[in-house]
Amino acid sequence: MKHSLPDLIEAQRNVHVLYSYGEREIYLQTALTYILDSISAKEVIIMIENERNFRQLMIRLKKLVSAEQLEYLHFINSFDFYFSSGNYHPPAITDYFEKEIEPYLKNKTPFRSWAHVEWNSTDTPDHLIHDLESRIDDAVNQIEFPLICAYKKTNMPSNLRSILIQSHPYILSENLLSPDPEQLTVKASATNFEQNG
Repeated sequence: MKHSLPDLIEAQRNVHVLYSYGEREIYLQTALTYILDSISAKEVIIMIENERNFRQLMIRLKKLVSAEQLEYLHFINSFDFYFSSGNYHPPAITDYFEKEIEPYLKNKTPFRSWAHVEWNSTDTPDHLIHDLESRIDDAVNQIEFPLICAYKKTNMPSNLRSILIQSHPYILSENLLSPDPEQLTVKASATNFEQNG
């Protein structure tokens, strides 16, 4: 079953999506679309991204939205986020995220998140990745917010892809991506389909 991403988010808040991308330009267009959709919905977008990509996104965004609308965007440097404790430590990462979203929860401000996962996954033991993604999936379901986890395809060996499919109920299809939010489609992951099908 396929859905447009905006329709899926409107229908349910607890949306945890795996997005594996190839080309950087398509990645940037997809991230830009997600940001614009968040702004049009008047929801804060917590963007966990590297500085290089964030600068590119800001150049494009400044041509499309007002300074007031840009206030919906909350940037977190991805390196600082994933290595806040000095190494890849899932409890420290989830603590960091909880501190970042605390003001939004306290003020009942709707938010979405985008997390660009860039570290070399082959250097991180599978059980740590599974631990983090399970913690994040629990948070998405408990707090009820949409989250896109973006991984570069070349950094996703088959064992990692299997782990990620288990913890992401939805997969964003790259072959149907375009800057038009109505063209972003997601499908249930195989694991989710088996559980719910």
